[in-house]
This record gives sequence, structure tokens and C-alpha cells, in this order.
Amino acid sequence: MKFEQQFSQKQSQTQKLAMTQKLQQSIQILQYNTEDLIDYIDNKALENPLLEVIEPSYSSNYSKPRKSSGEEMNYLSQIPDNSISLFEHLIDQVHLNYRDTYLRQLVLYLVEYIDLNGFLKISLKEAAEKTGGSAIQLLDALTLIQQLDPAGVGARNLQECLMLQTERDNSAPHLAYVVLEEMFKELVDRKWEKIAKNFDISLSDVQEIFDYIQNLTPTPGAIYGATEGLFIIPDLTVKIDDQELKVLSNRKSIPEIKFQQNYFERMEKSQDPEVLKYLKDKQQDYEWLKKTVQQRGDTIYRVGKAIVSHQKDFFLDKDRPLKPLTLKDISEELEIHESTVSRAVNGKYLETVFGVFELKSFFSKKIGENSNESSANDAKHLLQQLVEQEDKAKPLSDQKLTELMKDKGIAISRRTVAKYRDALNIAGSSKRKRYD
Repeated sequence: MKFEQQFSQKQSQTQKLAMTQKLQQSIQILQYNTEDLIDYIDNKALENPLLEVIEPSYSSNYSKPRKSSGEEMNYLSQIPDNSISLFEHLIDQVHLNYRDTYLRQLVLYLVEYIDLNGFLKISLKEAAEKTGGSAIQLLDALTLIQQLDPAGVGARNLQECLMLQTERDNSAPHLAYVVLEEMFKELVDRKWEKIAKNFDISLSDVQEIFDYIQNLTPTPGAIYGATEGLFIIPDLTVKIDDQELKVLSNRKSIPEIKFQQNYFERMEKSQDPEVLKYLKDKQQDYEWLKKTVQQRGDTIYRVGKAIVSHQKDFFLDKDRPLKPLTLKDISEELEIHESTVSRAVNGKYLETVFGVFELKSFFSKKIGENSNESSANDAKHLLQQLVEQEDKAKPLSDQKLTELMKDKGIAISRRTVAKYRDALNIAGSSKRKRYD
């Protein structure tokens, strides 16, 4: 059998989306939050002499994201706290309170091993080996640190941290310090009958001690942490006028990009081909950046407006209910890709009179295939209500919560109840029991 191999030429036309560098940058710009975008524009201005950046005059304060449904905003809490670090605070106190002695040198040495939460991260034995100080001297140095502010600083573990805070609080319940010292594990494990019997007190007394300890801080040094990044610039604002919602774009928070026309015209008079090519490239960069930033704002506005339209009840009802909503719903409505919606909502915020919310927080899955109106948010809200209304002496189990929620029209599994309870930081029934 003869084998023949034939060759032929054919021409076919196909469409492909080429991921050019400009397209990749456009996608990245949409993904930037406001602060990242401002940094990006500033960097582009350094690269392009034809680009002038006019910094914005903010029409609203930097705001903290709000998850609660409180109606009043505390604008004082939105002012950044430019306080010193924990290390600087401790060093200042050491120099102010203690004389320049060898013991103070040991104190300063130990301060360097205190982490951002206020805990000592080196053992006294190891510190003694490295400094040449005796065990007694290192213990004295640690004692001096533990007398500084904030209360609890210099602790070597959580138990010691709580004891230090209790020791310096005159309003602490009777026996609170002793219970922490002698029966800390039993208190954590809620073996309260054993504690009550050991100290000859009632369960309500143990409950009082436990409630007090709950109000202490497990990380006393954290309040001295840096505040950068805690405040955000909202991209959108929702105003309510006579039950009508109006979505406004906060584009004034973005630097204005202008073209240096005078500089361009002066340089254009040059007959140097390389200069003219350089000017043309930089002019194109300016036009691309201005257009891309405008498109970013338009996309965020369109997506935000569609979200507000779907979640109208959230803004008008004080219970803040959320309807089931997915990225696909918005993408189909606006005829854009789901990934575009995702980039437009991540790290972008919406400001209201009752708080600031990330756009992606308005998406909520529906519960069950036959449910059109019940969302995961509704289930969490109902779960929280049931726990708040329960008899604290006989807390509801997850199974009982599942049954009660089903009776109220939200059918979810016990496992889902446990998952939502954890998400809401609600303890299990055994840990919610009170002895008041």
C-alpha cells in the first residue's frame, strides 16, 4: 500500500483577547482601592513630566468600616491616633522613673524583648545568660517593667497579664486575683462548681469574677500599634431623601490629572526626533491614565448603583436586611464579566449616615434551592436574636436553634448553625450558661 503525504495551506481567522501591558495595568487599576490608586498616580507623575497631579481636598473625613447597625456615627473615633509606639512609650517611662543604675540597664534590655502585644518574649534564664545578671536582678528588672503603663505589660503569659491588670484595679471583684492565680485553668474550663467550693463562694460570685475578667485586655500593648491603614476613603456615598436613595461618586477624593500643555508646547519646538518621540509617548501615557481612571470610577459607580438598587431595604430598614445577591446577578445586569464585578467591589467602600461598608459585604447567598428571599445574613440575624432572647440559665443547643429557625421559615442544618454561630463569635451553649 502506497503512503502519500499531502500538504496544503489554509487561512483561518479567529478572535483572541491579547493581554497587553496596558490592559493588564487597566485591570490592576480597577482592583486598586483609593489609597493604592493615589500612590499609583503619584508614581506615574514622577515618570511623566507632562502629567500634573492636583491633590484632592477631601469632602468627607477618613472613615472606619462599620459592621454594626448603629444609627449614630462617632466622627471623633475616625480621627487617626498618631501616638508613639509601645517601645517608645516604655523607654520614656523608664528614663523618667528610674535612676541610671545597672538595674535600669537590665530593664532597658528586657524592654527590647517585649512584643507589640506587650508580652515578654525572652525567659529570665536566657536573659541572665546573655547579660551576666543574676536571676534575682532580672526578676527585679521585670517587676519594674510590670509596674509601667499599660497595665499588664511585661507579662510572660495570659494568666500573668490578667493578674497584673487585676492587681492594679481597685474595683476588681473580691478574690478575682486569687482565683486567677490559683485556679486559672478551672476558670477557663468553666469548672465553676469546683472554684465555688474551693473558695466557699456562690456560683454568682464566680460569674461576677468571670464577667470582670472578660473586660480585661489580653493584649495590653496593642493600643500602641500603628494606626496607618485603619482608615479608608469611601468610593461612593448613599444619601436618603424621603425614602429615595441617591448614589453619589466620591471622585473628588481622587487626585485630578492634568496635562502640562505649556511645557509640551515649549518642548515641541525642538527639532530633535528623539525628543518629539518622547513627548508623543508621554502624551499617550497621560491620555491612557486619565481615561483608565475615569473608566474605573464609572465601573465602580455602575456596580455600586446596581447593588444599592438590589439591597434597597438595607438602607431603609433599621434591621438592615440583605437579599440574596451574587456577583453573577450584577454581571448579567450590567453585561460585564464577573471578575470585573469582583475587582470593582473588593476594597471599595460605600458611605452612609449609619456607617461605612465594603461593597462586597452586600453580596449574600440564598439559603436552600427553594428560597428566594432568605439569605445567609437573615439566618445570622435570626440566630443572634434567638441567642439574645434565650434563658441564660438554660442556653439553647445548636439542635434546638436549628429547630426554632426552621419554625420561623429558615431551614438550615445544625452544622450550618454552628458555622454561623462561630462567625458571629457566639460561644457554644455550655459556655453561654450564666449563674446570675
